[in-house]
Amino acid sequence: MKQLFFLFSLALLTSCGGGGGSDEPTPNPPTPTPTVVNANKNDASTNAYLARLEMPKTKSGSKVVTHSTEKYGVTFSLEWDSKLQATRWVCWEMDASNKMETYSRPDEDPWAYDPNVEESEQQATYSELSNSFFPGYDPSVHKASDFLYQKGHICASQDRIYDKDANTQTFYMTNIYPMVGNFNGKLWSKMEKQVRTWGKNLGANDTLFIVKGGTIDKEELILDRTKEYKGHGPHIVPKYFFMALYAKTSSGQRMLGFWAEHLNEDKSGDALKSYVVSIDELEEKTGIDFFCNLSDTLEEQLESKKAADIISAWGL
Repeated sequence: MKQLFFLFSLALLTSCGGGGGSDEPTPNPPTPTPTVVNANKNDASTNAYLARLEMPKTKSGSKVVTHSTEKYGVTFSLEWDSKLQATRWVCWEMDASNKMETYSRPDEDPWAYDPNVEESEQQATYSELSNSFFPGYDPSVHKASDFLYQKGHICASQDRIYDKDANTQTFYMTNIYPMVGNFNGKLWSKMEKQVRTWGKNLGANDTLFIVKGGTIDKEELILDRTKEYKGHGPHIVPKYFFMALYAKTSSGQRMLGFWAEHLNEDKSGDALKSYVVSIDELEEKTGIDFFCNLSDTLEEQLESKKAADIISAWGL
């Protein structure tokens, strides 16, 4: 009987965790780190610049060129299509380090060939546009200067006046599209000034990522071509121009697209909100995947916003 009682007590003690066992509960397994999915990001294994947030998805067969200065880093990047002899887009960022104005644009524009692209592929620095006119020009009716193309900046010279070398790079011919004056100096200029205002109003830790370009990939989205000049050209004149913006600020994140037809009309009196589109819509129109280096979840959330919500978020 004593032996049975001893065995029963031993079993009870073991089942209650006796015999030197720990009283601490079994710890929960560690929470796994969430996986950030980014299926469409650029492959930056051979070019680290391709991982930057302003970079669109690059197109196979095209060349990505990044211009920079030793003191301030990246000025802008661009995608050059040698087959089309045209720039698809130019991208850059504005933040506290480069939004100051310490240099003035020179009186005489220093147009130059981009040293990283074959000179023969680029628009001639001077005179190629001297005999190229916007469609509809009639010399017996119209003033030539109203129809001649101008050299239109993509990364605006005024966006890069923190440094002489950076500003000089904006005059490379790879940062230029032929634009009629009524567009270049009117609506396009108004859009540029608005973007620059947003950039200048950034907080100390805020960044505005910018992509601009013109339509070059589909014939129905090409307005015209310049006349050949001494082995240069003809070059594409886009029918539409666009801007894609991504603001990453202390108060939140937001995106905006501008889409404008290249018209020989003064549209500078138009409200900019009438040109606003979502980034999703801009991607459909251009065939370009903007801000591809963001996580898929964030990219989809920001790019799908409706135009009315975008206009409100940006104060237009």
